[in-house]
Amino acid sequence: MTSRVLVPLVAAVLAVGGCGRRAAEPAPPEPTVQGSSVSLPAPSPQLESLSTEPAKPAKPSALQLNGRLAWDDDATVRVYSAFGGRVSRIAVQIGQRVHRGDVLAELASPDYGQAQADAHSAASALRLAERTTARAQDLYEHGAASRRDLDAAEADLDRARAERERTLARLTAYGEKEGAAVNGSFALRAPIDGEVVERNLTPGQAGTPALTAPLFTITDPTRLWVVLDVSEHDAPELRAGEPCVIRAHMQEDGAFPGSIATVSESLDPTTRTVKARATVANTDRRLRAEMLVTVEIAADDSKTVQEVPARAVFLDGEKHYVFVAQGNGRFERKAVEIGAERGGRLQIRDGLVDGATVVTDGALLLEKIYRDGAGS
Repeated sequence: MTSRVLVPLVAAVLAVGGCGRRAAEPAPPEPTVQGSSVSLPAPSPQLESLSTEPAKPAKPSALQLNGRLAWDDDATVRVYSAFGGRVSRIAVQIGQRVHRGDVLAELASPDYGQAQADAHSAASALRLAERTTARAQDLYEHGAASRRDLDAAEADLDRARAERERTLARLTAYGEKEGAAVNGSFALRAPIDGEVVERNLTPGQAGTPALTAPLFTITDPTRLWVVLDVSEHDAPELRAGEPCVIRAHMQEDGAFPGSIATVSESLDPTTRTVKARATVANTDRRLRAEMLVTVEIAADDSKTVQEVPARAVFLDGEKHYVFVAQGNGRFERKAVEIGAERGGRLQIRDGLVDGATVVTDGALLLEKIYRDGAGS
């Protein structure tokens, strides 16, 4: 019976001794953060979960941007009506070619009728003032009127002339000819040669807005703009006058040559993009305004960039970073400027030296250690 008690006792003593030896084992070394570097001394368990790969030189690929086609504003006029009224006649249809001065539509407008009446009244007042002045001049020369009467008549004549010029200039600005009848019919005319591509009028429509919406849009559809919203890291690659190729999403077999016209010097604070614009010829009329397109800009073959796995790059705020292995468990956090991604690999335009070794697996682990250490 004594032996049966002794065996469990010895086992318990051995178990306690074993626990004491395990508790006495040293804890693994803690990672340290100094400046922009993270150090993982061996044999840190985090070190074993990292994998690295050297950056490889590569030729920069063509820059691809998304854009939208729009009418060329240098060859486009949106026609508004200066008067409200009822549409009495529409003279043109969408797709019709027009010339400057052609009538687009006619509006029955009381306001325009009033302007015509004012011009006719001013003309009548001018004729009366001319006769009154001539009579005052004749009476003054024969001593039957005073100089004061003549001066008053000449002042009335000057005012009548000014009013006639004002009312006539107003009608002339709207395409009215001198001497036209007072009919309240306002002719909306084409201000340029071009093609009618938009019409926002219907026959008999009343209450035509004077300034809120264009009634017609006239343009040269063989000239188009490409409106671009370019990201911050792509904007430095654009230059005014640089050639580009426009590809329409609806016409996969079509490539249209164009050129970059303008690149904004400011950043849109809402979208964080740079506004740019390209031009493209549309002589065969295959492109349409508001089409979505892709704009390709050829890369400079004389340049060489670094290329790393895309998973090596992470975003913090508005900047991209990688961790570069420095040896002996030390990794430096570096800001980089990224380029195009292709086949799971990302081009690095700036921030890496040739042959730098970057962390591919475990970059987010290092980033967590860096943030914890930087905040302590």
